Amino acid sequence: MGLIKPYLIIKQQVKVGMAKPCGLVKSCHLVKPVSATRVAGRYLSHQKGLPSLPVPPLQQTCERYITALEPILEMDELKHTKELVEEFQKAGGIGEGLQSGLEKRASRTENWLSDWWVQVAYLDYRMPVVVHSSPGLVLPRMNFTDKQGQVRFAAKLIAGVLDFKTMIDNETLPVEYMGEKPLCMNQYYEVLSSCRIPGLKRDSVVNHAKSSRPPKHITVVHNCEFFVLDVYNSDGSVLTAEQLCAQLEKICNSSPKLNNQPVGILTTQHRDTWAKAYINLIKDTKNKESVLAIQRSIFTVCLDGGMPGVSNETYRSCAAIQMLHGGGSQWNSGNRWFDKTLQFIIGEDGMCGANYEHAPAEGPPIVALIDHVVEYTRKLELTQSPAVPLPVPQKLHFNITPDIQKDIEEAKQSMDTLAQDLDMRVMVFSHFGKNVPKAHKMSPDAFIQVALQLAYYRMYQRCCATYESASLRMFRRGRTDTIRSASSASAAFVRAFDDPNRQNTEKVELMEKAVKAHRSYTNMAISGQAVDRHLLGLKMQAVESKLSLPEIFKDAAYAKALHYRLSTSQVPSKTDCVMCFGPVVPDGYGVCYNPMNDHINFAMSSFNSCQGTNGAQLAQSMEGALLDMKKLLDQTPKAKL
Repeated sequence: MGLIKPYLIIKQQVKVGMAKPCGLVKSCHLVKPVSATRVAGRYLSHQKGLPSLPVPPLQQTCERYITALEPILEMDELKHTKELVEEFQKAGGIGEGLQSGLEKRASRTENWLSDWWVQVAYLDYRMPVVVHSSPGLVLPRMNFTDKQGQVRFAAKLIAGVLDFKTMIDNETLPVEYMGEKPLCMNQYYEVLSSCRIPGLKRDSVVNHAKSSRPPKHITVVHNCEFFVLDVYNSDGSVLTAEQLCAQLEKICNSSPKLNNQPVGILTTQHRDTWAKAYINLIKDTKNKESVLAIQRSIFTVCLDGGMPGVSNETYRSCAAIQMLHGGGSQWNSGNRWFDKTLQFIIGEDGMCGANYEHAPAEGPPIVALIDHVVEYTRKLELTQSPAVPLPVPQKLHFNITPDIQKDIEEAKQSMDTLAQDLDMRVMVFSHFGKNVPKAHKMSPDAFIQVALQLAYYRMYQRCCATYESASLRMFRRGRTDTIRSASSASAAFVRAFDDPNRQNTEKVELMEKAVKAHRSYTNMAISGQAVDRHLLGLKMQAVESKLSLPEIFKDAAYAKALHYRLSTSQVPSKTDCVMCFGPVVPDGYGVCYNPMNDHINFAMSSFNSCQGTNGAQLAQSMEGALLDMKKLLDQTPKAKL
């Protein structure tokens, strides 16, 4: 069944990809049930035992909102916002009415936030999912450099994913805990056999795992051609890795590198543009059948050609680009179906990783799945099994009309523009890892976030709104809230750090306060007591009640608070990998990191079209900030942190 013996308790870092770990707890216990058979209702009974997401008190959120704005607003802006907030929370006022409506919604729904959040953050979002929404994940380089090695590794990977799927299907997936508290496991049941569907103004997500006929196939893309590969035998058993290898060879042999039409590149478009092209595409019956086969598949495997002339220094950054968007129409952007929730990408040169569509889930299930798969592939040896005749994988055909051809050409152009605009840098900070902050009894996540504040301040001489995602998985169907890493405490620290008139002991005290403030906000956020999602809920309550929008949501300060020049995420993993994503604003940075014990993997993105951002400079500044903070601690031995 899996690699974990049923009676073992495994300790590992809390998996919170785009949803952040807390720094609150050191480990999470994964307990695999003794019974490997389906336990009726086990998943449902676990879910029902979880608490509902609370609605924080209105006054508390208003106070914390003002506090969160202090480091990023000017005094006159802050004064104006305080007046609006006072008006909003007046007894018997609009705020109280919206709060009451929100509490009623919470009493009659499983989670008052999740449906709204998925709608606002993902399904209503009209920018392309590529770069702007879907994260990529870069695995360490695999030790193969040819087609045969690629196919053999892909077969093992597929077998590993299906092994993980068996645990999902049997409801024997280990329940995760944060400290003593069990976490919601719902997202694990959303990532396989699901797909995003483009719509005009709003997309949707369909999950075929819950249908009466769950899919038995995956999609394989090679040279921009799509194939259906059945991964289950007629008796319900899974194909062996050897059989999968033979099937993948058949696919590669029947899809030579010709001028194939890269239909998949349509999924890189602006969502409204893609929705129109989609309607046109599926008018044809054959096209509709092919698209449905992709949407219904358990997951997608993209077999890419190698990237020539990649040096060791640039390897990880090139790999991040491949995982995030495929490098443009000349490379592998058409060898994808970006609406698919889960795509595994395997290059002929050992460049491997994944891309996932964000609407159904955060990072936790993705990272846990990938950790499992990597471990599985390392242990699995391919052996020659008895030859059993298997059906030839089915090629999916598309009828390309002149209109569809035009849509493809437009998609190529816009994808190439986006690919050229994105600056993506993967930096391995090799001087130390989470061992150093831990030695000083500091949360590694808080330490890294404070260093990022220092790096940014040194570049711009100001603080900015900073987003770090916090996991709400302690609650049923919990997604994320925002950790606001720019605090008054971090602002005081970064302003003092390079001031020669300040003593080292004072600087260390300010560092300690900044780290503690981050830890405190994190604990608040994972407990459902942060401000951002509550404010969103109040705003959505006004919209749904058809009330005029309260002034605090029209305030320039609210827009400034949501303009995240630093959008960040910690993705801890057992595997030495790094996740990457694009900036969320044109003049911002996307920063993702995986702190290992003795090094930290960073992926930093920005847009070349913005004169005010510089990815190379931020990476350099981040390295300097981390080293300088360590040096300060080393030079101030009396500090009791």
